[in-house]
Amino acid sequence: MDPKLFFEQGRKFFFNDRDLTAEYVKANCKEELNHILRVADEVCRQEFKFDLRWDMEQTAEPVVFKDKIDWLFMPGDDPEFIYAFNRMRFWICLGQAYAVTKDEKYADAFVNQLLGWIESVPHIPENDKAWRTLETGLRMEYWIKAMMYFKGSPAITAEVMDKFVASMTEHAEFIMSVWNWYNMMSNWGVMANHGLFVAGVMLPETERTKEYISTAIKRLDTEIRLQVYDDGTQWEQSPMYHNEVTQLFYTVVILAERNNIPLPEGFAERVHKMALANVYWQKPNGEEISNGDSDEIDVRDVTTIGAAFFHDPLLKGSAYPELDFDSAWEVGAELAEEYKNMKSENPAEQTVALKDSGNFYLRSGWTKDDTFMHFHCGTLGAGHGHSDQLHIDLYANQEDILMDSGRYTYVDKIDRFEFKDAAAHNTTIVDGSSCYNYIDSWECSKLDRAVNRVCKDFKNYAYVEGGHLGYMHSLKGGVFANRRIIYLKPDIFVLVDEFYTNGIHSYQNFLHFNNKGKLTELASGNWKYSSERNEAQFLMIAPDASTEKIKTRLSRHYNYVEENETLKTQWTSREFSYQFTVISINKAGEFEEVKAELLPVRSNFKNWEFKDYQIQALKIQKGKKDFLVVVGHEEYATPTDTFSTDGCVGFGNAVVFNRAAGETEIGTVLNA
Repeated sequence: MDPKLFFEQGRKFFFNDRDLTAEYVKANCKEELNHILRVADEVCRQEFKFDLRWDMEQTAEPVVFKDKIDWLFMPGDDPEFIYAFNRMRFWICLGQAYAVTKDEKYADAFVNQLLGWIESVPHIPENDKAWRTLETGLRMEYWIKAMMYFKGSPAITAEVMDKFVASMTEHAEFIMSVWNWYNMMSNWGVMANHGLFVAGVMLPETERTKEYISTAIKRLDTEIRLQVYDDGTQWEQSPMYHNEVTQLFYTVVILAERNNIPLPEGFAERVHKMALANVYWQKPNGEEISNGDSDEIDVRDVTTIGAAFFHDPLLKGSAYPELDFDSAWEVGAELAEEYKNMKSENPAEQTVALKDSGNFYLRSGWTKDDTFMHFHCGTLGAGHGHSDQLHIDLYANQEDILMDSGRYTYVDKIDRFEFKDAAAHNTTIVDGSSCYNYIDSWECSKLDRAVNRVCKDFKNYAYVEGGHLGYMHSLKGGVFANRRIIYLKPDIFVLVDEFYTNGIHSYQNFLHFNNKGKLTELASGNWKYSSERNEAQFLMIAPDASTEKIKTRLSRHYNYVEENETLKTQWTSREFSYQFTVISINKAGEFEEVKAELLPVRSNFKNWEFKDYQIQALKIQKGKKDFLVVVGHEEYATPTDTFSTDGCVGFGNAVVFNRAAGETEIGTVLNA
């Protein structure tokens, strides 16, 4: 095939003008460009290391091939290297390097490796690790994208183009033959069928490529309606895979719009919701939270593409102010000026509930210096989900304070279970066990259900609550675990953990800290986290509890692991039990001690003192701030009653009195 028939067939690609975009990234994206050029040069030398932002399974050490590349080579015990290797995302780097430099060495490396792979990795059973549907789908996008950068290169001969189109057709035919319920519910299905769509659009048009397009659209529409909740969250409960799937759907909506291909009603709107979900769970530094199988990744490039495509000021408010390297290639530098001048907005609300997925977000504001807390009370999310019911993440003063431990590996060994286990999260476990039981790296034998989810916002406070049934089948007597978070804006959080049971149980609460700071014990149950940016105080109040600092591990990226410090609070209790945790945020060098104590609560009608399992009051003082937080663990008014504690009178399930403002009656009822 004459290469011109491929490059000049009238189909519109992601960028309209390759050379204009190349000039844009040279002028505006120097750091990212240098990274891409480094990767491209390494690939030319047959040195392969996966350290791009969205390399899903990164590696630390390069794998070098002196002679012929072995595409099925597996260093160590992790087949993820084979999978990542056979996606060829690095060929896009070769193409981008060629677009910027016009150096034919990049085209030569692309052609040599392309032809070598086609010859040495045919679609036969012994090559199954290179021909999973996931990699097959991604290759159709990555190979076609890479090829588009090499337009005009003498290395792209008619013979090369013939083999390229034949292989892409073989890829597409394979995906056409694979469709089942697993694909409908898994990110694998989106990866496979988005690639089929790209092949259908970009390969020379035939009646068969039209079938690729129509089949891909039908399947993708089924997948997005099944996999994406109404709140915009992809169901697998991993921000990283949510963003991976979001980018795949971007590919579809961008190519469809540019080539006047109609998509089903509501398809683009659902993709838009996925982009908006990123706005809400994005930390103030632009990174996604590392929940489930996720890494510490700046997601503003993904949000930037969405903002540019959907022309949405809300998306731009959490995106880059100008097109970054990746978004420039995805939407074209011809949109750079329009995007730069686009209005930028932040959501009006600071407390956000994505209730379908069970993710809740509390903020003090939308600037990089604001405080952010995430609370999870939702579904597991299948194989990429972790045992993180009632887990929290905390970020303040441009730094993580409480963190998810990450994922580290997918290999079916003890490390995998260590990072998936509930004890690797900022939550409480019962009797030393997790709320989920794992069979292997992906499957569970015991599942859970999130219940009792509430989220409310007030001018000076926010309130969120949720429980789960993961311990209801305990042989020692079922336990219903419930967590409430009361946010005294802007700098104090009160966690109320409640455990309803008729048995005797042990409880272990974990708080995993950023290893950029240090933990110091100020007194029993009173700890301080100190770093260059924060001095945060943690008060743990539970019956006869002890708190100790233990060594645990933190994984910010796949294949990378570090030591960190964790607070473990444990106690044993009969029947109902509780733990209050008061978290006070201070900037480094501006520490102000917080004090908290439980106070008795009396019945105004019966003139007696309530039991702890009925209602409790917590007095909190910090500088000039003076709050009284009252929490009812069960109904206490019969036949008619109000409570009285420390001079305050009120009624409700969760009530805050601002004593410094003189409040002694009613207060603010957070939950009735």
